[in-house]
Amino acid sequence: MKLKQLIESFSSLSEFSGVDLEMEVTGITDDSRNVKPGMLFVAIKGYQFDGHDYIRDAAKNGASLIIGEAVQPNIGDTPYVLTKNSRKMLGQLCKTFYGNASDNKIVIGVTGTNGKTTTCYLLKHLLEKAGYSTSLIGTIEYVINGQTSKSLNTTPSALLIHQMMAQSTDQVVIVEVSSHGLTQYRLEGITFDYALFTNLQHDHLDYHHTMEEYFEAKALLFDKLKPDGKAVINIDDTWGQHLAQRLLAKNVETITIGHDEKATFKFLSKKGKDIQVDTEGSVETIYSTLIGMHNVYNLAMASGVVVDMGYTIDHINDSLKDFAGIPGRFETLAVIDGVHYISDYAHTDLALQYCIDSIRECKANKIIHIFGFRGNRDSTKRVPMLQTSHRLSDYTILTTDDLNGTYEEEMKQTYEALVEEAQLADHVDIIMDRTIAIQEAQKIAQPGDYVVLTGKGPESYKEEFQMGTHSDKETVLQLKLMQY
Repeated sequence: MKLKQLIESFSSLSEFSGVDLEMEVTGITDDSRNVKPGMLFVAIKGYQFDGHDYIRDAAKNGASLIIGEAVQPNIGDTPYVLTKNSRKMLGQLCKTFYGNASDNKIVIGVTGTNGKTTTCYLLKHLLEKAGYSTSLIGTIEYVINGQTSKSLNTTPSALLIHQMMAQSTDQVVIVEVSSHGLTQYRLEGITFDYALFTNLQHDHLDYHHTMEEYFEAKALLFDKLKPDGKAVINIDDTWGQHLAQRLLAKNVETITIGHDEKATFKFLSKKGKDIQVDTEGSVETIYSTLIGMHNVYNLAMASGVVVDMGYTIDHINDSLKDFAGIPGRFETLAVIDGVHYISDYAHTDLALQYCIDSIRECKANKIIHIFGFRGNRDSTKRVPMLQTSHRLSDYTILTTDDLNGTYEEEMKQTYEALVEEAQLADHVDIIMDRTIAIQEAQKIAQPGDYVVLTGKGPESYKEEFQMGTHSDKETVLQLKLMQY
């Protein structure tokens, strides 16, 4: 593709003045190691590496053009374009290079603090039962044309997401959308048919600083709706209500979920797992297979899309009968001598509340809760999470999550200070080795008790622990083998 074709949709071409627009661009990359002759290299400043440090490598590897935010480096005859925002430029270039791929599919984006992953998997399941082929770009995995690969980020780079969108021959692409991905332009050039907002809770304030800033980051998704695109909003959430009002004022068609009298998808009652809903005058019951009020919202969000696409509540009920659940989202890892071991990704105080309340619904005798905090991450949510654990479970063990460069002893001291601040010194244990913490829970648990492991979900350990296992699931299954 010629450079002039690649940038013809840009509102301004001033950055490319003096560059040969007839040059052939054979590919785009943001990794200098992948540059081949004729490719365009975009230098991105990341958190661990700065692509600008590798501009000369890209030039040596034969880049036809280099784009970056730094003043022009010494790269010989290789043309260089100076831009104010490399990330945004990358997305714009990829949109054209990969054929505006999102324009030709039904694209569904799901954002919010809690429930994104579950809602995405519910959507995938319900739509596949309706006969659609679906791709999934999410936290746990990427599924494109039936092929699965491990995810790198909740929302991958603009380059990767455009590549996957173009590779997909599926009718529907479901994208789990993070606030980081939105503010870092990873979704630049992607347009959506449906944009979903699950909720907004205290999280990621180490990055966004305030809840208002966090909300505005999430709201960016709804600027990416196609002209006839629709929003699906949980208006039982205060921030969701605010977002719905904003979108309705802009005449964006909005499907609302919640108890409010005016909700499009109105909750009437919940009995066990079953939910009675009013969908614009039609009162019906959804027979859910999922435990917990939080999953009522997740299911309602997914159902709101499916019903809008022309399917009935009967279809949803039939489809849910064989829904297998999601790895690491209220997943039963094993039952050992009558003790249930549950894994959940919960990483906010409300998510913990949802998770532990759901275990109470299972008639647990006692609940032993094992969790920790990530080093160098939002510290303001730690005391509320610890208080929630103590209030709702019978025994709490603080342990290692991901240290993220923090020394273990430093993290232990942080835990001790947190326990003292929350005034829970007599009710919380600290065991830094996660596998030993799980073993300790096994020693004290009795038949009918539940051990709940939160924070990691299906993720692999980044630290080395005494048992030599690599995940919570592997640890629990190893303990089960040791029993027999």
